[in-house]
Amino acid sequence: MQISPSGSIKVTVIHGPNLNLLGLREPDIYGTDTFDDTNRKIREHAKRLGIDVEISQSNHEGEIIDTIQNAVNWADAIVINPGAYTHYSYAIADAIRGVRLPAIEVHISNIHSREEFRRHSVVAPACVGQIAGFGTASYLLGIDAARAVVEQGRR
Repeated sequence: MQISPSGSIKVTVIHGPNLNLLGLREPDIYGTDTFDDTNRKIREHAKRLGIDVEISQSNHEGEIIDTIQNAVNWADAIVINPGAYTHYSYAIADAIRGVRLPAIEVHISNIHSREEFRRHSVVAPACVGQIAGFGTASYLLGIDAARAVVEQGRR
């Protein structure tokens, strides 16, 4: 994998279902950063690193798959929080495999310390790695990881 011809790394950040409710939804688990706060932090962090970033959110599996597939025309890497789709969307995992872009799975909470059903990801095996449990900073760590992977030429 090579960095885009413009010289800038391009990362697509995808928020899955219910992440548009950040700040409102279970703040004891997901924190008090709002969706807008989170996206602002992602954009600021990416800008500091010289990374072009596109951010999207959908509550619909098919739309997330379309976003993943469209990333092949723009992005060098994907940072994705599949939300509840983490645990059962083989279609999202297949889309990630299909586009052959390095993907980093991120989660705000530590899914491995929560309910049993949340501890298994069917998406993670399609990804380069997973970051979980650092609040909305998980997205920033995901951007860092995507940059490192692209610069190292790994998939």
